[in-house]
Amino acid sequence: MAAVIENANHPAFEKLRSHRIDTLNLEVEEYRHKKTGARHLHLAADNDENVFFVALRTFPMDSTGVAHILEHTALCGSEKYPVRDPFFMMIRRSLNTFMNAFTSSDWTAYPFASMNRKDFDNLLSVYLDSVFFSKLDPLDFAQEGHRLEFEKPDDPNTDLVYRGVVYNEMKGAMSAPTSQLWQNLSSHLFPTTTYHYNSGGEPDHIVDLSYDDLVNFYRHHYHPSNAIFATYGNIPAHEHHERFEELALKRFDKLDIELPVRDEKRMFSPVRVEQGYAVNEGEGTENKTHIVTGWLLGHSFDLLENMEGQLLSAVLLENSASPLMRALETTDLGHAPSPMCGLEDSNREMTFVCGIEGSEPDKHKELETLIENTLQKVVEEGVSEERLEAILHQLELHQREIAGDQFPYGLQLIMSAIAPMVHGGDPVELLDLEPVLATLREKIKDPEYVPGLIRRKLLENPHRVTLTLRPDEKLESRRQQAIREALARRKATLTEEEAQQIVERARALEERQMRKDDDSILPKVDLSDVPLQMPEPECRYDGDISATVYARGTNGLVYEQVVVPVPTLTEEDLLFLPYYTTLISEVGCGDLDYLQMQDRISAESGGISAAFSAKGKIDDVQDVSGYLIFSGKALARNRGKLTRLLHDVYNGARFDEKDRIREIIAQIRARRVQAVTGSGHALAMGAASQGLSAGAWLAYRLGGLAGIRGTKQLDEALNDPEELEAFCGRLAALHEKIRNQQRQFLVIGEDEQLPAMVDDLKSCWQGEPDGSAETWRMDPVDYTTREAWLTSTQVNFCAKAYQTVPVDHPDAAALTVLGGFLRNGYLHRAIREKGGAYGGGAGQDSVNGVFRFFSYRDPRLGETLEDFDKALDWLQETDHEYQELEESILGVIGQLDRPRSPAGAARHAFHNKLFGRSPEQRARFRERVLAVTLDDLKRVASTWLVPEKASTAVVTSSDNREMVKDLGLDIQEL
Repeated sequence: MAAVIENANHPAFEKLRSHRIDTLNLEVEEYRHKKTGARHLHLAADNDENVFFVALRTFPMDSTGVAHILEHTALCGSEKYPVRDPFFMMIRRSLNTFMNAFTSSDWTAYPFASMNRKDFDNLLSVYLDSVFFSKLDPLDFAQEGHRLEFEKPDDPNTDLVYRGVVYNEMKGAMSAPTSQLWQNLSSHLFPTTTYHYNSGGEPDHIVDLSYDDLVNFYRHHYHPSNAIFATYGNIPAHEHHERFEELALKRFDKLDIELPVRDEKRMFSPVRVEQGYAVNEGEGTENKTHIVTGWLLGHSFDLLENMEGQLLSAVLLENSASPLMRALETTDLGHAPSPMCGLEDSNREMTFVCGIEGSEPDKHKELETLIENTLQKVVEEGVSEERLEAILHQLELHQREIAGDQFPYGLQLIMSAIAPMVHGGDPVELLDLEPVLATLREKIKDPEYVPGLIRRKLLENPHRVTLTLRPDEKLESRRQQAIREALARRKATLTEEEAQQIVERARALEERQMRKDDDSILPKVDLSDVPLQMPEPECRYDGDISATVYARGTNGLVYEQVVVPVPTLTEEDLLFLPYYTTLISEVGCGDLDYLQMQDRISAESGGISAAFSAKGKIDDVQDVSGYLIFSGKALARNRGKLTRLLHDVYNGARFDEKDRIREIIAQIRARRVQAVTGSGHALAMGAASQGLSAGAWLAYRLGGLAGIRGTKQLDEALNDPEELEAFCGRLAALHEKIRNQQRQFLVIGEDEQLPAMVDDLKSCWQGEPDGSAETWRMDPVDYTTREAWLTSTQVNFCAKAYQTVPVDHPDAAALTVLGGFLRNGYLHRAIREKGGAYGGGAGQDSVNGVFRFFSYRDPRLGETLEDFDKALDWLQETDHEYQELEESILGVIGQLDRPRSPAGAARHAFHNKLFGRSPEQRARFRERVLAVTLDDLKRVASTWLVPEKASTAVVTSSDNREMVKDLGLDIQEL
């Protein structure tokens, strides 16, 4: 009888179909809610990390960011949970493995994941109430969206300013030239549909959105008839249905929702557009122009159309051996291919984009000619079946791989299925690629197939836009001037009553932000719900070849690593490591040049890479050791080829292709400079931490702000042929040193693959000399920093850092808990809610023995640095409740227990062991976290976080030069 009940459908839902996908090891079930028409896609899998996702189709027809501001505001209190901030409160009282909300161009989604059933049910209750019964308080709209305030909120004699979380988030997001590039290109490729507009919001348009507009958009779009539910994991669908019905759906009837869903009107002649983007005054505009060409293609939800688009993109752009990528990499029209290159298939209709950066505005016609000639040549010469097989091999591998180290695996699957569900396609087809791959394997046997695609979709397709985005040194000052003048005009027309209303609203908002809500109405987990420590993946060791072997359910993939200790290096050689690890999989090898090598990698593996990893000892952060790791993955049938590929690259990589190396360094420079506005908080923390331990110094010099500046200097130096020759020689010498180190291996695969994999290793590597056991060591580092890095950004990133303790020190656990405690209790309110930054917080980095405060996309500077200190006063001077401590401990445990992919868990265990992080040490740390008291927090803060000893760094714009000088910070130019 139990089995019958187990599979019974809930009466409110009808089952549309069920489909088994063996390559993903799951059953796809599709349901419809009878009364409202809400759809539910359930991915039934034997996995206790259950995922929930609800998406609403949102098609904004302006750039006020209405869908994005609504996504924020909907999470600020609901009918059943009328507290001010249930979303952030639940983050603290949950064991979630993921919790967020997203605004895409045509849908808004609310996903979470948890491995704890009680926690999953708690979160579901809050999410469904937030989405379908949101309060939408006008003060939350003012906080999250935008508001007018006086510079001093209570003084009408000061200037008017715009404030708001999304306003500042988008000022930060749209500071990046790549964001402007994509937004401008989309607006011209899609002149009449929703994709014409910036769904996140353009800062200058966000301030036009009214509260009433927001409420009307919510009423129209946030209804089950416009909703798509998706779930993944081992909770049966009918249990979800029971909860969906009870918590939300039973209160709704069907609604016919009119949405502006249609195809874009086609253009019959290509368009050329030129626009400007802001760079700092005095920075110069030479070689800073982006030029891209984009085409509008067919429906993303037509699976064959979609896969043909992916095939086309891979043929032309997959790697340096692909004809269009090669043309863009080697042309002297620009420094590097544009980061926009590729297929965008998340919208209703797909776009294909290619182009360059580091160019000049007058080069657009030459670039168009280069692109057209390259495409024409591919059409005439065709593409070998071997190359096309290699591309289909990559699609199959990507389809099979169980990811989930950064992002829950179930959520990744749902995200790939959501676009067809929004646009009217079949999600099952998109998840089960085997049939369409078989179709494509047949089609590529026709030598005219791919040339026909290129002709039809690109060469003969007039719906094409070429966008030239040129640097403009005056743009930002003109924009700021216009905003100041508009606000001054607005202020001049204010009546005394209106001015008073602005002051009153600021006061009311502050009171609301300071109010202590009764959070007992929210469900929670507590420490009694914390699971026992996750078991370590088991491994065995093969002493004949120094191989650590893990049997894991990898769904037909194998993973391999060659691991060597870093040899004794000079400081200059050490700073070359990031270039070496990037280049080794991009250059020629043995008798093969780099183009032949790219083809070989694509045909035989899922990619190979190299990385440098360094950590301090568990009891001494200044005692740093490091390893170089050469990694690869492949389908199990290619395991022998993968072993030989890694062996050949490790032994035979060549650094004599000077033009190739010159191109890659230019590309590295372009990528690193672009990353500044997206990861400014991490870069500011790195700069603040640089003098506090050897590992922190290393991270700052190799991957931080100093590393980015070093890359710019190297790129300029390599214009001199002698410098380039010397650089290539240094890389070759570095490679020789590394190659002569002692090796060990990591092997991960399914049980039945492992004996053959170890045999492959032995036949490939045995007989090679053992290698040296010499190891590199660093001198200790200890100095304080006060720096301001100037770059082109409309927002700031602030950081303070303190020297603390390594991971095995008894205080490390309390410092780790303290980070969440300060964020939850003080920093979130002060920096995000009141200050208007997109984010802020604090945390202990026990690898480097540093405690760091940070803010992200922040309109303020000096006040935020003061708030970091005030958080420490608040800690000591306020009476705190045990629940605040418990929430912070839960947050740390949630991070420690974060699930990983099967291969990721094995890699994590192996690398922990490599750096002396034994299961015993990690169990000890976990026990200490669970035992932390409020007194411990106050004690470790007063011991280690002494404001006079803080190091400070900010990333800001050159407009703030005088301000940061007044703060006593040294100016650093990026």
